[in-house]
Amino acid sequence: VVHGPLTRCRSYGYVPQKYASVYYSQRACEGGLIISKATVVSETAIGYHLVPGIWSREKIDAWKPIVQGVHDKGGIFFCQLRHCGRFSHTSARNAIEAGFDGVELHEANGYLIEQFLRDGANDRTGEYGGTVENHCRFLLDTVGAVRRAIGSDRGGVRISPFTDILEVTNSNSGDLAVHIAKALNHHKVLYLHVIERRLEPYGEAPTEDVMLLIRKAFNGPFIAGGGFTRATRNDAIASGRADPIV
Repeated sequence: VVHGPLTRCRSYGYVPQKYASVYYSQRACEGGLIISKATVVSETAIGYHLVPGIWSREKIDAWKPIVQGVHDKGGIFFCQLRHCGRFSHTSARNAIEAGFDGVELHEANGYLIEQFLRDGANDRTGEYGGTVENHCRFLLDTVGAVRRAIGSDRGGVRISPFTDILEVTNSNSGDLAVHIAKALNHHKVLYLHVIERRLEPYGEAPTEDVMLLIRKAFNGPFIAGGGFTRATRNDAIASGRADPIV
């Protein structure tokens, strides 16, 4: 059982509030994984108001009772890190200090790292642009830094290959996602979390065949998300496109 990240924008002063302990503990269960709301790694990387951070002692200490509430129910709690730039490894260590069982790197939804991944946004010609390998370099640098900081068995990665949020587009999203999945195998990340394209104004877009290719390319647990119903969830698991569904 996996509870996906839901960013509710109620963290005043970028400090997680006491209500969050009730919110998460109500949803925790024995052996179930909860992925926290998007948590920013630096005061220079906030993006929008009222999201929680984890870059200071005040924020680490505020997270501790929230995490403990999930653990008291027997749950597993991962902190989703957003932006994931130069301070990602420090924030990963902060998350572990706060009691989280691991972190999920949010490399989706048009944020910084996805802007490097997509050729519709990244027109660099140096070592971070031009080829698929170079477009993925920043992501893999970040994954490597987090792996060295807390270990590969405590880190997952989330990507959204089928969305074009913030006009961050790509000419061949399926091939890019398969390349990412294969590259992440070398870093031995704990899991890969992929968002299917279901939240669209034109209805559901078919992504099943590509999702199966991505799933086959990745060696570890594979989480799928994106507006699933009970029926589509059961179909995704039965067809082998995903392990758990958020």
